[in-house]
Amino acid sequence: MAGDVSHKGRVLGITPEVTTVAIEQHSACSECHAAGLCTLSDVVEKAVEVPTRPFAGYNVGDEVEVVLKASMGFKAVWLAYFIPLLVLLAVILLLAWLGVGEVAAGLSGIGAVAVYYFLLWLFRGKLKNEYTFTIK
Repeated sequence: MAGDVSHKGRVLGITPEVTTVAIEQHSACSECHAAGLCTLSDVVEKAVEVPTRPFAGYNVGDEVEVVLKASMGFKAVWLAYFIPLLVLLAVILLLAWLGVGEVAAGLSGIGAVAVYYFLLWLFRGKLKNEYTFTIK
């Protein structure tokens, strides 16, 4: 699967519906040759839920590779960064064009972005179903 995002992980638990896999998320500087001397490099372990495939053949404690389609990563970037930027700019520019003061336009833009993120939070269940990992 060319272009997919993958992480090595360890199976934590298996149920008929989901398999829980622990993956290590490394900071950008963890690959640095001086990472052992620096206190800024960190590794965070996250648990990811993957739909269980029948007769998959892996057990708790097994090392596996968790894969997410690259297109889903791009969609996440759009939802988390690009669209909120467009909302912010649109509200600020519209209110500035209407003659509203800079402070009010800026605060309104921030408020609009907060509403956008609140709506994302409300639809998190639907989004969670779209972003599914697979075990390779």
